[in-house]
Amino acid sequence: MTAHSTFQYSPANSDIASEDRATEVVGPDGNLLSLEDLPPQDTQRWVMRRKAEVVAAVRGRMLTVTEACERWNLSEEEFASWQRLIDRHGVRGLRATRIQQYRRKTG
Repeated sequence: MTAHSTFQYSPANSDIASEDRATEVVGPDGNLLSLEDLPPQDTQRWVMRRKAEVVAAVRGRMLTVTEACERWNLSEEEFASWQRLIDRHGVRGLRATRIQQYRRKTG
């Protein structure tokens, strides 16, 4: 499964059997990503590329939502908002300076 799949966030994604886990996924730029390519665990500055890589890792079944949230100290709500923004506006929707503009248009 790739990052281009239609896999959506759901609590059911909290358990991925080891044989179903991906070791690589297609990232937002079309290149393959492995766990080592994902943002550092202590990331403080979340640019749109990093957010999109984390979403791709979860959608591609490399990590579960729970694992991603624990790894980067995110809330499930924050992660779900990244997915919604990508689905509605593409990766550019993750730009922090644009979030308010997008929310006004869809809200």
